[in-house]
Amino acid sequence: MIKIDEIARKCLCATTLSLYLGCLLLLVGCPEDQNKEPGWPIAKEVFTTAEQQILPVGLPADTPQINPADVPLYEVFGYSAWHVGAGTDYSLNPDIPEPYDKRTGLAPGYTNAANAARLLSFFAMTDIHLTDKESPAQPIYPGWTAPYGRTSAGLFVSSYSPIILSTTHVLDAAIQTMNALHKKTPFDFGISLGDDINNCQYNELRWFIDVLDGKVITPSSGAHAGACTIDYQKPYKAAGLDKSIPWYQVLGNHDQNWSGIANENLKTRQAHIGTTIINLKMDMTNPTFFTGPTFLDTTGFYMGVVDGSTPYGIVIGAGPENEYPSPPTVVADEDRHALSTDESSSLDWMKEFFRTTSKPVGHGFTQANLDQDFACYTFEPKPDVPLKVIVLDDTSRKSETDSSILYVGSGALDQKRLDWLTGELQKGQDEGKLMIIAAHIPIMPQGGLNDTERTHGFYNGAFEDSLLATLHTYPNLIMWIAGHRHLNTVTPQPYDPAVAGQGPENSFWEVETASLRDFPQQLRTFDIRRNSDNTISIVVTNVDPAVAEGTPAAKSRGYAIGASRIFGATSEILADTASHAYNAELVKQLSPEMQTKIANYGSPME
Repeated sequence: MIKIDEIARKCLCATTLSLYLGCLLLLVGCPEDQNKEPGWPIAKEVFTTAEQQILPVGLPADTPQINPADVPLYEVFGYSAWHVGAGTDYSLNPDIPEPYDKRTGLAPGYTNAANAARLLSFFAMTDIHLTDKESPAQPIYPGWTAPYGRTSAGLFVSSYSPIILSTTHVLDAAIQTMNALHKKTPFDFGISLGDDINNCQYNELRWFIDVLDGKVITPSSGAHAGACTIDYQKPYKAAGLDKSIPWYQVLGNHDQNWSGIANENLKTRQAHIGTTIINLKMDMTNPTFFTGPTFLDTTGFYMGVVDGSTPYGIVIGAGPENEYPSPPTVVADEDRHALSTDESSSLDWMKEFFRTTSKPVGHGFTQANLDQDFACYTFEPKPDVPLKVIVLDDTSRKSETDSSILYVGSGALDQKRLDWLTGELQKGQDEGKLMIIAAHIPIMPQGGLNDTERTHGFYNGAFEDSLLATLHTYPNLIMWIAGHRHLNTVTPQPYDPAVAGQGPENSFWEVETASLRDFPQQLRTFDIRRNSDNTISIVVTNVDPAVAEGTPAAKSRGYAIGASRIFGATSEILADTASHAYNAELVKQLSPEMQTKIANYGSPME
């Protein structure tokens, strides 16, 4: 009999993909001939939502009600049904040319000029939430047991939906889609806006980096149940991002906190690598759950894990503790360990981006970031275009005075990060460079949220107002991009006419990108163009990952649509047939100085 450590040694010495995969399958107990197809394909043709889009099939109000855990019934009753429709169409509004909503409100000097040259092209993805569904530290129980229509408190669908079965596959499909679009119009770079992972785990982060690097992915952990027979559990070869596209990284709240809502503590760290499923009381229907002190030391319910040997991912080991004579257990896995430590929630996370085969090394982070444990940096994508990207860590860091969910899951800037930001903005202004801020959390674009909803933006609303006022003093700032809310939203941030010395050039656009986890599971491309009147246009386009029928990524799309309907459960949501894509051309006024400077920059439009 071959010992496991002997197989592991041979795998490390393997020089070919087939040999490596064969060893890997032996490690999880699968015969080598199970690995006939090492990768998951996508659809042959790739489109943006301006050309065609994924549309849910509407359901009548009397559709039988099912619960989130009734996964086999999603398809039976049509909750997961979708079809391909025509691209975005704004033609019903005579002022909007299809398929892009042309928004000129921040550029009163715009003369309906043509796009003259392309300055920059890139893509952004966010809130991928790669999830180790077999980890004993995941909070699955509240979502798994939620009844039809449980939208209150907002975290039930984040706790569980069947999307968690195949998160790595969706990312792989998205990357293959970007590769195909890159062949049509090359990207200068790509960027992830944070929440790559769901629960601050090492193996989740390695899946993310390894998918982009094009490595072999083992999308299971612990006992690797179902790795031989269940599609979403089988090891596979990721395609990897085209090596000519550099990609950069932003820090999110889920990347460094337990489930994105609580600082890791001794209990959660032991749960990550232990055998016992975590025991908590997560009463998300109680408003004090969000505003009170940490709930991590409570007990009452085992949170459960997915049984990877089942096609629909049945959850086991979940329920009230009094129903279990002894605590439910799983096979431990050291690779599940938390990336957050008592000393730092971000340092070990940043270090992993130096262990990669794609470019650039560190993916924006430098040795100085590690030395200072500071997750902010800048980069200039093209040497021949005066534009820099300011990557801002605007997550709430560990606080000894406030450990509530509202604080941990919200945005914040301490004085050090604020000083750094204003310094970089001033430097870019002095050097005559256009600037983009890339952050995880948006600047409360929807406005008017009450205190219990602050988790969607910055924790301190007064600070947020002050931050906006500060940003408006830099006319070369053209855009703030973010994720976090899992929505496709574009918000104008106009200057204040009452402030002396400011004009339309002090306005900027805020663009949010949807999550790859939840419906509509989209990425976004950005094409920045110089217009013939020396305004600039930012063309933003949503993209549905191209998926092949029958693949885990295709099934995940149906699950995402189904979960949004079952958790939402209103007649409007059931009948909704929209993709929720939003494509626009956002025109930005520039100062006279920058108009003159960029007059000859960019490559001519094709």
